[in-house]
Amino acid sequence: MATATTTSTGAAIAKRKPVFVKVEDLKPGTSGHTLTVKVVETTTVKTAQKPNKGRSLLSRPAPPARIAECVVGDETGTIVFTARNEQVDLMKQGTTVILRNAKIVMFKGTTMRLAVDKWGRMEITEPAGFVVKEDNNLSLVEYELVSVPDQNAN
Repeated sequence: MATATTTSTGAAIAKRKPVFVKVEDLKPGTSGHTLTVKVVETTTVKTAQKPNKGRSLLSRPAPPARIAECVVGDETGTIVFTARNEQVDLMKQGTTVILRNAKIVMFKGTTMRLAVDKWGRMEITEPAGFVVKEDNNLSLVEYELVSVPDQNAN
């Protein structure tokens, strides 16, 4: 299913097949994940009004940003997914979603959240045949930033 695209020089570049990962394999500070998850729960967070920085007085004000925290998971565990704006509409409880090019964002510097930014894609797919393992929530694990002394400095 890998298709080829051409560059400006005419050389063909083969697109690589996505490698699907499981929730339990997610690590802090990583990105480029493709995974299939079920939405377990969706909680709407306060709708934030963006300040009008850089907008002229005659332009329309920016629409408020909609944010929802969604617990998503697969048969290996769950994690909190932060849905923004139109993503909120896709994240209904019980829906199965494929997240492409998802990344891990550290919330308050200590806990992992999953997110899909403008470089990623979300699509609703057929209902998955797995049961979500809800007792392994990776967003409840707290991480601590530890500085490691440089081994090469002598």
